[in-house]
Amino acid sequence: IYLQSAFLSRVCQIITKEYELFDFRKTEVPPLLLILDRSDDAITPLLNQWTYQAMVHELLGLNNNRIDLSRVPGISKDLKEVVLSAENDEFYANNLYLNFGEIGTNIKNLMEDFQKKKPKEQQKLESISDMKAFVDNYPQFKKMSGTVSKHVTVVGELSRLVSERHLMEVSELEQELACQNDHSSASQNVRRLLQNPRVSEMDAVRLVMLYALRYERHSSSILPGLMEELNRKGVSEKHCRMVTSMVEYGGKRVRGSDLVNPQDAVAITKQFFKGLKGVENVYTQHAPLLQETLDQLIKGRLKDSHFPYLGPSSLRDRPQDIIVFVIGGATYEEALAIYNLNRTVPGVRIVLGGTTIHNTKRSESSTTPRDRFASVQLHPDIAIRHPLFDTRSTHIKMA
Repeated sequence: IYLQSAFLSRVCQIITKEYELFDFRKTEVPPLLLILDRSDDAITPLLNQWTYQAMVHELLGLNNNRIDLSRVPGISKDLKEVVLSAENDEFYANNLYLNFGEIGTNIKNLMEDFQKKKPKEQQKLESISDMKAFVDNYPQFKKMSGTVSKHVTVVGELSRLVSERHLMEVSELEQELACQNDHSSASQNVRRLLQNPRVSEMDAVRLVMLYALRYERHSSSILPGLMEELNRKGVSEKHCRMVTSMVEYGGKRVRGSDLVNPQDAVAITKQFFKGLKGVENVYTQHAPLLQETLDQLIKGRLKDSHFPYLGPSSLRDRPQDIIVFVIGGATYEEALAIYNLNRTVPGVRIVLGGTTIHNTKRSESSTTPRDRFASVQLHPDIAIRHPLFDTRSTHIKMA
């Protein structure tokens, strides 16, 4: 019995035991459950993202919609912990998928609207620091608009961290490693940033991880030299070992997909977003593998060899309701891709779930063998219509 078959057997047992929980109303086109393996795309969780929600989660950390800002220099008592929830924060709900430059512009516009009510007190708002100074100097504004004050503080701290950690340059190189096929340039740029004292230990390790995944079998790989650079930088042995663990977890031997296709690099269009002075977004070339997978699923072009279909019959109709569950954790970049698909593809509704929502710290702890489950499509009605279905007959081999 393959490991994956054992997993599917447990799913069937749970659904059969809790039959009433899964006794959904019948629809003309049954919903589809797509179960994916994080190790099939280990690159996406390693990339810095530049949408508001993703940046907050990566740089500040979201825990039950709360952000701890107590370590922010000069933070006021009432802002040491703030809540970001799309359910009760209209600004956050409207901006969580926008890029960093657009967030700054939207906050600036809100504050300028308020300033119009007080012509004598107008001032130019050209940067994040200008906006923070404006809020600090106008207590009545803070009282009238705590939401804006909160977001100015959050965006200001994000801006400080981006500058302090050289994340613009780091992220641009991450995109190069993920999307392009120039080993010589990538090697030079990775080595150069590893030697930059302002690049943090974790950012350095992340760059080497991306290099290792991207050029795992390249004949001129400089991975041993990059590991030596990490040692010279004073990176802990624990973090250095993570590079090897990441390749074991999501390398070519494990993943079933062609995660990096050099031929696609020529067709990639670089998008460069500019917002406020001091808030300039970086390249957003990368698209998660999930985006392509869902596109192929909607068009009925998924290969059965990579995505075996388990159900009472073959998948004939175009799915209308798709539930995606990523074992090993999903990312906010994938959430953005699904958000855009829901907006642009009529008649299709997609929901994303996973064992966790990754940022760099969480992706570090997920590179263990216990997280490895191969990718399948599992029809939700399988256990209801066939409670004794024997998954051993599926012949899905675990990588």
